[in-house]
Amino acid sequence: MSGLDGQRAVLAAKFEAILPHLDERQRRLLIGAEAHSLGHGGIRAVARAAGVREATVSAGVRDLDAGEAPLGRIRRPGAGRKRVVDRNPAVREALLILVEPDVRGDPMSPLRWTTKSTRKLAEQLTQQGHRISADTVGDLLREEGFSLQSNAKALEGKQHPDRDAQFHYLNEQARDHQDCGAPVISVDTKKKELVGLFKNNGREWEPRGEPVRVDTHDFPDPMLGRAVPYGIYDVAANTGWVNVGTDHDTAAFAVESIRRWWNGAGRATYPTAGRLLITADAGGSNGYRTRTWKTELARFAAEAGLAVTVCHLPPGTSKWNRIEHRLFSHITMNWRGRPLTSHEVIVESIAATTKTGLTVHAELDTNPYPTGIQVSDDEIAALPITRHRFHGDWNYTLHPQHPMEAATTDSTSDQAPASRPPRLTRRLLQDPELTSMTRQRLSELIDALTPALEVQREQVLRTRRGHERLVAPGTGAKAKLTPADRILATVLHLRKLATMDLLGQLFGVTAMTICRSSQEVRPLLEAHGHRINASTARFRTPADITTFLAPDPTSTKIKKTS
Repeated sequence: MSGLDGQRAVLAAKFEAILPHLDERQRRLLIGAEAHSLGHGGIRAVARAAGVREATVSAGVRDLDAGEAPLGRIRRPGAGRKRVVDRNPAVREALLILVEPDVRGDPMSPLRWTTKSTRKLAEQLTQQGHRISADTVGDLLREEGFSLQSNAKALEGKQHPDRDAQFHYLNEQARDHQDCGAPVISVDTKKKELVGLFKNNGREWEPRGEPVRVDTHDFPDPMLGRAVPYGIYDVAANTGWVNVGTDHDTAAFAVESIRRWWNGAGRATYPTAGRLLITADAGGSNGYRTRTWKTELARFAAEAGLAVTVCHLPPGTSKWNRIEHRLFSHITMNWRGRPLTSHEVIVESIAATTKTGLTVHAELDTNPYPTGIQVSDDEIAALPITRHRFHGDWNYTLHPQHPMEAATTDSTSDQAPASRPPRLTRRLLQDPELTSMTRQRLSELIDALTPALEVQREQVLRTRRGHERLVAPGTGAKAKLTPADRILATVLHLRKLATMDLLGQLFGVTAMTICRSSQEVRPLLEAHGHRINASTARFRTPADITTFLAPDPTSTKIKKTS
């Protein structure tokens, strides 16, 4: 074997052992260095030994001669396979249309009503002719500023204009009761719980691979049913009382829970109390629209000898109820990840709830509470209830006896002339407690609707006559109600405070005139975007209204807000 053949065999053995462990650029530099060391004819010899083209060896020699610094990568920037978005720029816009159909103008996107996972997005883009993988879709979404996010509970919806004022009023009532040593409680119904081997959210420490096994479906057990925990949180004492019902969540059940708290804990804690303040949500079994809630509370007030004041949180603000943060949240954390297999387990778990300073009592209530109980208007009218001057639908007091009966027991000499009910003038009918708007806002509403009301009335009269007016405006028969009175009567009618007959008595006209005024004004209210909310107060006689507008003698801190 000649010396050249021997050298070639040595190079071949070296290359066979080393080249498989190198990347493309490293192999090119190695064979270039060997060719450079051999001198003339080295390129051909190295090419044959390594089994590559001579051009590849020459490229390695040129790379060495160029003296470039290490690149830190195999290929130069821009080399290699092009990205999908570079080869097909339209795929980016197609992806954004799928992700944001409302913004990008494609409301009929096939993924509008389904989960927009990267896999489904990739499948839909491929069907549209844009071949792409799920991983690439994820990269593009991140480049466009997208990320995986869950829903954020941040929208509270349209807020009631008196939302903040009601919170201030509620706080004043709470301070007033606490200063007098009267109890203040927060009440609500906790989420109904399935009783049995059902999944309960949360995790608990268990032996590895031995989770608590529960039913795969959440169908209520007909024998065990549900548990309805109704809670009472004593704000001053920092104590909780939970009545766990087994039937329906009705107003009678809610009041029975309060009765049990008073007889079991409240009476002993507040032996000299003559008043009780209840803060509750605006809806549910203790909602301000629920008639049975008021009738049952009246019975409780008579039994306990308490003046029971109720202040409801404004609609849409139930999460600010104190019982949610001070009691219910701790109960939920206490039984997390644990199946509530029986009512006894639920009661014991609630009673075992502890937090700094918080003590909780729980008991089982197996009484039936039927639904569908009707309360007539006469029963509501006979209630010993005083509606507060500020939002009497949200704030009211139920007395142990009727306020009028209590007044007859006092001596007539104690009654000051100022306590007589006011005469129902137009100014009193414009009271914010009746109209649910400030006097300034009502005046602005009248100023805005009066011109349109006059034009509308003139058109109606022209239609009746069949021709244009023959006499100057202002002559002839006068309207029975001024535009301001027609607007005010319509507002009171839409508030459902009184019948049209009673409104006719108040304005000195017939019920038919009130009806026609309402038919004329209602379209204008809707056209100007004014929505009148109905009240829960109902009046049958003018005396009912004067009693409602009279100052509440049971409270010293009730303020009139304009």
